[in-house]
Amino acid sequence: MTQQSDSTIQQDEQLTILLTTVAGNNDPIFITGNFNHWQVGDKRFQFQKKEDGVYVLQLPNKTTLPDILEYKYVRGGWESEELDQYGNEITNRTVNTQTIKDIKDCVPFWKKNGHFYYSKDFYPNIEVISEAFEIPQLIKTRRIAALLPYDYYTSEKRYPVLYLQDGQNLFDDHAPYGSWGVDKRLALLAQRGLSDLIIISIDHAKEERLAEYTPSTKTQLGSGSGKKYVRFLADTLKPYVDNHFRTKPNRAHTGIGGSSMGGLISIYAGLTYPEVYSKLLIFSPSLWVAPNIHFHAINFHTSLDTKIYLYGGTEESKNMVPNMNRFKAAIEQQQLDAKINFNLSIDPKGKHNEARWGQEFPKAVEWLFFNEST
Repeated sequence: MTQQSDSTIQQDEQLTILLTTVAGNNDPIFITGNFNHWQVGDKRFQFQKKEDGVYVLQLPNKTTLPDILEYKYVRGGWESEELDQYGNEITNRTVNTQTIKDIKDCVPFWKKNGHFYYSKDFYPNIEVISEAFEIPQLIKTRRIAALLPYDYYTSEKRYPVLYLQDGQNLFDDHAPYGSWGVDKRLALLAQRGLSDLIIISIDHAKEERLAEYTPSTKTQLGSGSGKKYVRFLADTLKPYVDNHFRTKPNRAHTGIGGSSMGGLISIYAGLTYPEVYSKLLIFSPSLWVAPNIHFHAINFHTSLDTKIYLYGGTEESKNMVPNMNRFKAAIEQQQLDAKINFNLSIDPKGKHNEARWGQEFPKAVEWLFFNEST
């Protein structure tokens, strides 16, 4: 029996990490974790550049590492830690050092100065359609804005459209209740090649927001003006948008969405006008206001397939997730021959705020508009 040489044993005990990431940044990349007390800037754990966007690091002898290696990547320091493909912070990575020989990881995005970084080259064109767009159904006016793809004016493409409620909270960094950061999230998606989408932002009615987002059926808040509002969206706003922008106007490429009461009215719009919308982006809907809203699903025709992205957090209220599950079950029981495809996203730590909805936004958009397999 031939005894292995010391060099062979050492080679077997080495752990190599091959890291791919966005190119064009020369800041040093480090790995940090439970093997070095989560210290950053440790030269022993700095990657060497192999080629543009590809880095390599040889970790110490595996016998000196924890059996379960817990780690993250940083670009310089914690103010530039790694992010996922949606620009969100990730949980610590883990591997079993006893069962692997090397690690191959990818970091799609990094923080910059403590915030997720996006390239200005992919920033959407934000155009205010009108500060006082007329809503004849309600005898009111409203600010309406369009977020157009970064390459809208250099292409001849036509685009799907997503209509979103609560426009004041979508892309204004100084919004009183926080912002979704839709503009920045769109830039991140565009960097991944997912830019073909127009967002239409509709401001809410301020003091009359609750009434306007309340369906005109019998609800816990009484009877609202929601029926007139969703008629405005379908009969007035959508035709205007289709006439003034290069859209794909058919239902297969049209979506509607919102959060909280904006999510509730978006459900109502989607179920009342299934011939207009095929994609619903619903975050933390206030289903307690109209617990029987699912009965409007009777309007679905057998040939109208629909995708619904339904998100909620367990820390929002004790009824949020149960109400969402009941809504999903009710819709699925009524769908007849139509295919209603749900993506139910439950966050066990999710709270009722704009920041969390902004984090979920790119996931929902990708599934609704760019995932053809669902």
